Amino acid sequence: MDIQPQSTQPISDDQELAKVLAGVNGESDEVSSGTAMSQIEAPVAPGAMPTLPAVDDAAVAPSSDPLTVDPVLPPADAFPSTATPVLSTAPSELDSVKLDAINELRPLVDKLSLAPEEKFDTYLLLIRSTDDKTLIAPAHEAAKSIADETRRAQALLDIIKEIDFLNGSQQQA
Repeated sequence: MDIQPQSTQPISDDQELAKVLAGVNGESDEVSSGTAMSQIEAPVAPGAMPTLPAVDDAAVAPSSDPLTVDPVLPPADAFPSTATPVLSTAPSELDSVKLDAINELRPLVDKLSLAPEEKFDTYLLLIRSTDDKTLIAPAHEAAKSIADETRRAQALLDIIKEIDFLNGSQQQA
């Protein structure tokens, strides 16, 4: 078996390489007037940070003229604001309704016929809304009755976190 290396023709200059690449990209045989080979950046190794070309600070420095508009940012009224919904009631009204609902719910939680997970979530919501330490024991009981061990473990961790939070906020006060 005779293995001979195949002869290849070296590409001698940038114009020939550009012609070959133009043929690969489906362009005509003429050399395009696009980016010169000397302007193409070398590939970056995976995990390495690419280096950026130097930027002239004077070109990006803000203008000292206060009437000059920054061309990079669009004016504030260019886009309609749909991110903030219009509320029919003021936030203070919503807060008072929330507090009323919490106060009405607290004595009724035991009467709810909920799955243990949902009952625990309700207690946790009340604890986080009121910082009421008296709700920790019933929340713990609800957590212990959760059948799924993974969910029960998460509920018990939540109880521990709430106790730590409540003790930490009491120490700061």
